[in-house]
Amino acid sequence: MTKLRERKNNRKAVLRSLYGAVEHNRPEVSGSTLRAELGLPDEDLSAACVYLADEGLINVDWTSHRTPAAVSLTHEGIRLMEEREEEREERETQEQEDRPRPQLHEQE
Repeated sequence: MTKLRERKNNRKAVLRSLYGAVEHNRPEVSGSTLRAELGLPDEDLSAACVYLADEGLINVDWTSHRTPAAVSLTHEGIRLMEEREEEREERETQEQEDRPRPQLHEQE
């Protein structure tokens, strides 16, 4: 059984991968591409997709074997990922501003 931390990491990885695809004008990713990119077993990928779909963050077309055939971010999923990106950029900017700057000594 997959541990909670692993399940959360799997879900985050799916969202990051799909958001990366959207940034490259690929609104939909095949399940096999996602599986290969993330290196997840079918069972773990399916579990992550079920959770994210139930949360309204992704759309999933399923195969007859209940594995993802095609996956895409919903509008809410894109908004969530954009918010995370903005927060990360703000943190990085704040960290840069908080760093001590070298003092230049004036020559007399």
